Amino acid sequence: MTDVEVPESHPRYESLLTRHRIEEGVEKGITSKQGLIAQGRGEAFDYLLGERTIPSAREAERVAAAYLLLAEHPVLSVNGNVAALCPGEMVELAEASGAALEVNLFNRTPERMQAIVDHLREHGAEEVLGLTADGRIPNLDHERAKVDREGIGTADVVLVPLEDGDRAEALAAMGKTELVVDLNPMSRSARSATVPIVDNIVRAVPNVTESVRELRDASRQELEAIVEAFDREAALAAAERAIREGGEE
Repeated sequence: MTDVEVPESHPRYESLLTRHRIEEGVEKGITSKQGLIAQGRGEAFDYLLGERTIPSAREAERVAAAYLLLAEHPVLSVNGNVAALCPGEMVELAEASGAALEVNLFNRTPERMQAIVDHLREHGAEEVLGLTADGRIPNLDHERAKVDREGIGTADVVLVPLEDGDRAEALAAMGKTELVVDLNPMSRSARSATVPIVDNIVRAVPNVTESVRELRDASRQELEAIVEAFDREAALAAAERAIREGGEE
C-alpha cells in the first residue's frame, strides 16, 4: 500500500490521487501492470479535456442512466482499473440501478478474479458475478472471452468502462446495448458504444448514479424519449472538438 500523501492544494491533486489508487491496485493484485499504462493514456486525454466533465459527456451519462432503468437485465462490468479507481461507486451504481456486477478481465487469473470479487464485497457488494465464467463472447479467443452466462452473457444493457476495443466490438456484435466510459473518443471502444461517455470514470460513474436517482420515478415513455433524442455521433464529435480546443466544445 502506498503511503504517499497528496496535499489537496496540489494543482494535480485529483490526477495524482488516481495514480496512487492504480499503484495500490497493482500492489493488492487487483490491477495488472499493463493497467498502469492504460491509466497514463487515459490521463493524457483527460488533461486535454480540461479534467472536467464536458457537457456532451454529462448528457451521455444521463442517457446511460435512462438505458439502465429501461433494461431488463443490466450488468456493470468491472476490470482491474475500475476496481482500483471506483469500487464503492460501482457498487453504489449497481444498487441504485438494480444492475448486476460482473468481474471481467483481459489478463485473467483465478487469483486476480477472486481478489477483485473480495475487494468489491469489502466495498459493500452483496453478489458479484464473474467467477463461474460458463459463457463465452463469440469471435474472441483466450480468457477474455469468458463471461457468466447469467451475467454479461444474457444482459441486454452492459456498462463497460475502460474496455479494450475488440472486446467492445464483439459485445456490440452480440446485440448488447453498450454504455462505454472511455476518455478517447477515437477509440474502437467509444465508437462501438451505443452510448459513448467521454469522461474520467471517477467522475462518470457518480454522475450516472446521480442521474439514475433523478430519473427513477420517470415513466417509461420519458426514459425512451431521453434515449431516442441522443445523438452518439454528435457526442463523439463534441468530445473530439473539446480535445482540439482545450476543453471547450
